[in-house]
Amino acid sequence: MTGKVYLVGAGPGDPELLTLKAVRLLKHADVVLHDELVSAEILQMVPIDVQLRNVGKRCGKKNASQEEINFLMVTLAASGLQVVRLKGGDPLVFGRVGEKIAALRSANIEFEIVPGITAALGAASTAKIPLTHRHSSQALVFLAGHSATGNDLTNWSALVSLGATVVIYMPGHRY
Repeated sequence: MTGKVYLVGAGPGDPELLTLKAVRLLKHADVVLHDELVSAEILQMVPIDVQLRNVGKRCGKKNASQEEINFLMVTLAASGLQVVRLKGGDPLVFGRVGEKIAALRSANIEFEIVPGITAALGAASTAKIPLTHRHSSQALVFLAGHSATGNDLTNWSALVSLGATVVIYMPGHRY
């Protein structure tokens, strides 16, 4: 019997901003592999009998490598378990979801993606600042403060000429 992996967004930390589907999956999971950025309030929603494992990374410190996370998802689901990979924000925004999808497809493991509210949207709504405005910002650009290759190929002049709002994730010490 093969289980399934759910790549679930936990949003910016407020449990009330989780989707109903995310809450349902947390309550019915066999295992939750969570990010370092998932809030304690959200983790408290996971039933006591569900295996909870921190596989997150923060400031260069890793509880598990991406390869280990992929191995856990595949192995646990292959043994028939329902696995929730719980990411802070949205798994499709700088969440290495492409690598996870490749590993799951390669192992023929069924998976589903459940979006969450990304940090940019959560922060903007809390600050009551629109990320786009028809009079000043007709574009929205999300950038990572680093790349896998270490090269910054960002065309800042082009972004400025677009009049874009630029949101920089994981800026490190560069910005």
